Amino acid sequence: MPPHRAALPRRTVLAATAGVTAALAVGGAARADDRRTRALLSAMTLEEKVGQVFVARVYGHSATAPDQTDVDANLAEMGVRTAAELVARYRVGGIIYFTWAHNTRDPRQIAELSDGIQRASLALPRGLPVLISTDQEHGIVCRVGAPATLFPGAMALGAGGSRADARQLGRIAGRELRAMGVRQNYSPVADVNVNPANPVIGVRSFGADPAAAARLAAAEVRGYQASGVAATAKHFPGHGDTAVDSHTGFPVITHSRAQWERLDAVPFREAIAAGVDSVMTGHLLFPSLDPSGDPATLSRPIVTGVLREQLGYDGVVVTDALGMAGVRTKYGDERVPVLALKAGVDQLLDPPDLAVAWNAVLDAVRGGELAEERLDSAVLRILRLKERLGLLDEPYTDPAAVSRVVGQRTHRAAADRIAEATTTLLVNKGPTLPLAPRTHRRLLVVGADPASPSGTTGPPTTVLADAFTGLGFTATALSTGTAPTAEAVERAVRAASGADAVVVATYNVTADSPQRTLVEQLVATGRPVVAVAVRNPYDVAQLSGVRAFLAAYSWTDIELRAAARVIAGTAAPRGRLPVPVRRADDPEQVLYPVGHGLTYPGYAAR
Repeated sequence: MPPHRAALPRRTVLAATAGVTAALAVGGAARADDRRTRALLSAMTLEEKVGQVFVARVYGHSATAPDQTDVDANLAEMGVRTAAELVARYRVGGIIYFTWAHNTRDPRQIAELSDGIQRASLALPRGLPVLISTDQEHGIVCRVGAPATLFPGAMALGAGGSRADARQLGRIAGRELRAMGVRQNYSPVADVNVNPANPVIGVRSFGADPAAAARLAAAEVRGYQASGVAATAKHFPGHGDTAVDSHTGFPVITHSRAQWERLDAVPFREAIAAGVDSVMTGHLLFPSLDPSGDPATLSRPIVTGVLREQLGYDGVVVTDALGMAGVRTKYGDERVPVLALKAGVDQLLDPPDLAVAWNAVLDAVRGGELAEERLDSAVLRILRLKERLGLLDEPYTDPAAVSRVVGQRTHRAAADRIAEATTTLLVNKGPTLPLAPRTHRRLLVVGADPASPSGTTGPPTTVLADAFTGLGFTATALSTGTAPTAEAVERAVRAASGADAVVVATYNVTADSPQRTLVEQLVATGRPVVAVAVRNPYDVAQLSGVRAFLAAYSWTDIELRAAARVIAGTAAPRGRLPVPVRRADDPEQVLYPVGHGLTYPGYAAR
């Protein structure tokens, strides 16, 4: 047993249940598996119960000794210096890790931070383990980067179409998160992306087919939870058909009740049937489910009426982050947490001002607006989840497992195999692909350089050029950005004159995007131009002149390297579009339907 465990044996939690058998019948006869959790609940003060429903952010790589800049940020935003002080003051039930909060430097540091948080919480009177969470969706949303194993995102998995791959992703990623002390993952996205203009979901969704999205979401849930990590289906009741980002605005979903049943509800039903441990609400208006004008997060008709009563879900309901504009439009920050709990939510995620939110809930219970029984039911669900995940018995990580499990060779090989199955070839005139070093040795790689998620080592052009070099090409990278200037376009055209072929990375190309000008002028050089969409596959509708077009669905290393192998012919394209691509000049017409995808001559399709 590592030394840090000996100081706080697991009986720290077990002792809290001693001598409280008289409280086992709270709310009626207790289920056998509820004896322990109800005993813990009965021993808690009101303030401790209030703390349990909050999942807070905190800055720093260490629970007790963060860098000074992180201490300053904690003092400014939470009035505490460290994660240990945060836990002591508010008795929070959960903490969420973010890259920008400097929580996720490397796997060993993450595990040590997790253990430091648990030690701080369990040292308190009636201390309970903290449920540590993060957003590790893979693809464009990753909080934990390499050397952890990184996988393609949801839409890429939708292109692959394999439930076995989705389940393996969850199982491997869950195993690695658990090794680092992260026991709740806010994934998978269960939204059905039917709106190409969706600015916030897009490639984070499995696709536009509700049944296919449901199969993959359920498979991923099963994979995560088989590894002892709680999965989270989000964003209920469905965020797939909106052109507004709930981080910055208040989306309105205009689907009828019948459309919701047929479209949005399907993946959530399947995730619930798969036993998903938590469901995250969306900060969006859904008038056909609740005409009151309240966002779903604060809607009792949606959270209790639809999710609890109609769909029969009795697991943990967690809000999306409470600092997002979508939930703050109608009510102030002191009302939002109270209204969310009254609606039927259990966990309150990342309020903008923890002190305001915590005191608002406490005052609402003391004043009678929020029944303590409603608070108790939320806390009981959270305690049940902690028990189910094994946190009440073993809250600490195993340092040896971090090195043994995180980023192991077999995990990385599985990720590479899955990525190859997702790359989708939409256009191949001639055919142009595959390219070979003997005929197209000199490659110019140009294009977009969006901000890098944790799954990248550099701009897409650099990652692609390095991958091609490793495959025997002589590749040169030239980043022209997502909005290339006339000078950048001119440099790219000059560089193309010395290349045998040009590979251009595109990112969310629109009708008036300078990226169109870049591609048109590269095509005019006469060199074969291969475009790789590094986010939305809809780019192909704007780029009719390219000789070949592939959808990678993300600009993370794992997907870009797979795309390079497909272009070079060392892997065959097997992905199929999980969303329809409509004509740019006539959106009523489908240019490429769901299921479209080319392969190379002589390669047997799946």
